[in-house]
Amino acid sequence: MEDYLQGCRVALQESRPIHVVLGNEACDLDSMVSALALAFYLAKTTEAEEVFVPVLNIKRSELPLRGDNVFFLQKTHIPESLLIFRDEIDLHALQQAGQLTLILVDHHVLPKSDAALEEAVAEVLDHRPIDQKHCPRCHVSVELVGSCATLVAERILQGAPEILDRQTAALLHGAIILDCVNMDPKIGKATLKDNQYVENLEALFPDLPKRNDIFDSLQKAKFDISGLTTEQMLRKDQKTISRQGTKVAISAIYMDLEAFLQRSGLIADLHAFCQAHSYDALVAMTIFFNTCNEPVRQLAVFCPHTALRVTVCGVLERSHAPSLKLTPAPSIHPNLQTYLQGNTQVSRKKLLPLLQEALSAYFDSTNIPSGQPETEGVSREQVDKELDRAGNSLIPGLSQDEEEPPLPPTPMNSLVDECPLDQGLPKFSAEVIFEKCSQISLSESTTASRSKK
Repeated sequence: MEDYLQGCRVALQESRPIHVVLGNEACDLDSMVSALALAFYLAKTTEAEEVFVPVLNIKRSELPLRGDNVFFLQKTHIPESLLIFRDEIDLHALQQAGQLTLILVDHHVLPKSDAALEEAVAEVLDHRPIDQKHCPRCHVSVELVGSCATLVAERILQGAPEILDRQTAALLHGAIILDCVNMDPKIGKATLKDNQYVENLEALFPDLPKRNDIFDSLQKAKFDISGLTTEQMLRKDQKTISRQGTKVAISAIYMDLEAFLQRSGLIADLHAFCQAHSYDALVAMTIFFNTCNEPVRQLAVFCPHTALRVTVCGVLERSHAPSLKLTPAPSIHPNLQTYLQGNTQVSRKKLLPLLQEALSAYFDSTNIPSGQPETEGVSREQVDKELDRAGNSLIPGLSQDEEEPPLPPTPMNSLVDECPLDQGLPKFSAEVIFEKCSQISLSESTTASRSKK
């Protein structure tokens, strides 16, 4: 794999037709590994002297936000310098020159900004339900398995098993295990095919890491925010809502609020973050487990606009469906209001409809026409269901900054509330994992208390 990636770098310096294997815009571990391994396979098995290059669909500067990706590249001894990122190759220029063939992996719908590239799409390999309205008119291979890396492993082991080296096998093995939540049958993410190819890889390379070890280390790396700047922390797992040009960012931060507030130059950083992305307010939800392994949630609302801040905080404080049970905490700045959140079951996806209400209330109070609300005629329960389905994709009914969309959050693994195939395989977020872990922790605490009695 390493030698192959080095060759890709060299090939990009030549003016010749190129086949690009492109992962999705979230660039989670599954997407990254699938792009790398599929491009490697195609390069090794195509007789003609064609160039196949994997491209990670983010800027190079955004890789540090994906801690599990960074950790796994180091674990498998693949230098980051060998990877090719979206800001290092001009796909549109290649398309215009007639030199681009595109292979989509772990997604099948290009964003509007890449609509001009649709004609170049020659193949799709994905593991989510097909969007018939936007699916490319080419060879599409889709199967609802837990990990796209499973489909890549199948392609390699059925087509040319002799090319598979340990490094590539380790990439596929780790990606499948992480995406399928350690193959836990109680969770139901892993299909028979996912299990089959994990076992096949382990049979071919018995020295691959133990499943528990690789899963635990990748999960830990995913939540690790050490070394990140304040802006990177806020962008790592962020969503945005807007109404009539007023924009609110909502970020999940996996640390104690007190520790977050003690960061040097925090207020200046928050101001700079909001100004750089034209946010009128920022809501940070900190999430962590305390020393008793109990979940803790806290909130911070940063907003230089007094009327908007008062409205947002008022809606959150008075909410009864759901009740956040907020307790105001000492603040370090007039533009920042902080809270302890007593109801730890209220996650960010349940907070989003409340913030929508806050924006509506803000416009009503200032007599600014808010226009037709994006979710008119939809109940909060319906919105919650839509948020559940959407996971880390753009949220239906919530407008996003189209000129400079926020960095797609890193998809995480989690348990699912319903049958995993009810709506196709859903996207998973770090927050959903936390929520499920919280439920498990609370359940175990309750059981332990009853046993003592």
